[in-house]
Amino acid sequence: MYRYAALVLFLAFGIVFQLSHGTEVDVKDKDDKLCLYANLMVNFSVSYDAADNKTATAEFELPPKVSTVGSECGSSSSMLKLSFGEGHTWSMNFNTVDGKKYQADTITFSYNLSDTTFFPKSTSNDTLTATVKPHITDVGLDTCYSCNSKDTIEADAVNQTLWNVLIQAFVINGNKSENITSCPADVPVTTVTPTTHATSTAAPVTNATTAAPPTTTPTPTLPPPSTGKYSIKPDDNSTACLLATFGLRIGVKQADKYQEMNFDPNGTTVSGSCGVNSSELVLVSNTMTITFTFTNDTKKFRLHALNVTGKTSSGVAFSEANTNLSLWEAAVSSSYMCNKEQNYTITGLLTIFTFDLQVQPFGVKKGVFSTAEECQADAESFLVPIAVGVSLLVLILIVLLAYFIGRKRNMATGYESF
Repeated sequence: MYRYAALVLFLAFGIVFQLSHGTEVDVKDKDDKLCLYANLMVNFSVSYDAADNKTATAEFELPPKVSTVGSECGSSSSMLKLSFGEGHTWSMNFNTVDGKKYQADTITFSYNLSDTTFFPKSTSNDTLTATVKPHITDVGLDTCYSCNSKDTIEADAVNQTLWNVLIQAFVINGNKSENITSCPADVPVTTVTPTTHATSTAAPVTNATTAAPPTTTPTPTLPPPSTGKYSIKPDDNSTACLLATFGLRIGVKQADKYQEMNFDPNGTTVSGSCGVNSSELVLVSNTMTITFTFTNDTKKFRLHALNVTGKTSSGVAFSEANTNLSLWEAAVSSSYMCNKEQNYTITGLLTIFTFDLQVQPFGVKKGVFSTAEECQADAESFLVPIAVGVSLLVLILIVLLAYFIGRKRNMATGYESF
């Protein structure tokens, strides 16, 4: 009987342990009142250089016990800073928007490669930092942000997966809110089935001249976007390690509305990083934040991920990402170029249009683009004049050949008549 009771207690405690697994912290202000609350789970996947010229991948999670020293609470900005292990820190910055909502602006993860627990056989003892843009926006000021779905955010050599997240960045009067703002991934999609009325069914119209229903994607009427020139340098004294030049237009579909916006390079903040196998370009304008992630397999590079967060001209927020792309592919020692306008469907709700595009995320030498590999559209634009030129040349040769043949015949005829 006692053994059975002990077994039940053991299983009960085990179940409680599984349910409570995660990192839960309370941050208090100078008056010892709760000002920031977080309960979340974070998994890390970090690539690093190991012994014997090998690349290793460390996978670990944010531990349940962390330090919140360095966390800050303010009326318009807050920061959650969690320290763990031997010199690792994970922080998230929050800012209020219009005094009614708040959002997370950045996640900064610093990891110490000399920690042999997480990074065995690492050839470096440096502490590196990865900064990314989280997908946490439009959270009501007196609500908790909740997201049970997994959200993977990629950066240079670092992947972070967040899930089972419950955060209130601005706690009012020291009491955590019971109100919840759920992330879009947790909100179920409701499908409305149209109601049919058997008594009012009309015969279908078969007139061949009946116009097709209007599409929700109108032809772009915007002028071509301005071309921006962007570069990333490892430090102020180095030449560029990533170069990009392009004009960019964003197309966003929300419900039954579709809108296109030109990205304005003027006043845009440029940041990012250059890595051996992964590089990142982050553009922040007044209306949107765009993150381009490039990867390579030592032979070819490609655009692997794209994350766009912003607001439409009507003020509606959107956030779309695709982490499984294979665009703008070229040899690592080359750049990719496409001067023609191109459009790419990133997600079912996001389309991008590029103009005068040239990018090189790896192998930049002396701060200038290497020889470009052109897209098919550009190559075809050169084939047309070449084909016309060849046709004209063939026509001229035929005319000349006919002329000489005719002249030779005329000369032979004149000799015989003489």
